[in-house]
Amino acid sequence: MTSPDPREVRRADFPVLRELPTRWSDDDTYGHVNNVVHYLMFDTAVNGWLIEASGTDIRRLPAIGLVVETSCRYFAELRFPEVVTAGVALEKLGRTSVVYRLALFGAGSDAPAAVGRFVHVYVDRDDRRPTLVPPEIRTALKQLSSS
Repeated sequence: MTSPDPREVRRADFPVLRELPTRWSDDDTYGHVNNVVHYLMFDTAVNGWLIEASGTDIRRLPAIGLVVETSCRYFAELRFPEVVTAGVALEKLGRTSVVYRLALFGAGSDAPAAVGRFVHVYVDRDDRRPTLVPPEIRTALKQLSSS
């Protein structure tokens, strides 16, 4: 992030932008997208991008990324039938983990409706012990390293 205040991030701060349509069921009784849907959008944006950028089905790799930490700060409401743009950037790449910076932008807005953080720790598919980030994932993440 270019600013310590997450309200000041903009679409241009993210090397990857993915459009995610909202669904009728995403709105809650209060008339806006429920907070749990924000996490679903983060998950969809990261994993959809990883599949496309790596050119492989990440579900079939010997190491899998488990989400061990997430956070989200909410600044504006999102509503169905809005198309939301998810911004994805790399905060940190470690030996066994990846930290993503994320944001959700409402239609036509350059200010974030929500800003989040998402941590994947890679584990062996069978024994669930931490393992190195797979080479396919590391190669894909190079596309985010310019951020």
